Amino acid sequence: MTEAIAAETPSSSAAPQSASSQSSIEQQLDVTLLKSVPVTISVEVGRSMLKISDLLRLTQGSVVELDRIAGEPLDLLVHNTVIAQGEVVLVNDRYGIRLTRVVTAAERLKNL
Repeated sequence: MTEAIAAETPSSSAAPQSASSQSSIEQQLDVTLLKSVPVTISVEVGRSMLKISDLLRLTQGSVVELDRIAGEPLDLLVHNTVIAQGEVVLVNDRYGIRLTRVVTAAERLKNL
């Protein structure tokens, strides 16, 4: 992708570009830069509220009840924002998530 951008960049001997074509190149650079930013994703099985006293009593083998019913889709979060839902799958002895629903941009904006 950098080759395509470099090919569009004017050389010092070329005529000046119009403002719209310069803006287009800047937008391509911005998109390229954004695509390389690492993000943290996580999968949420469910949540629970505990008092600190209950939390301190947890030991190995304790069970914490979550707010989800078995079989409900899991949430896929990017920086704590739900972007999709899915189900657990096993891929080469590792857990994965098969997306069953992707949250639209409009829905994400509503939740801000």
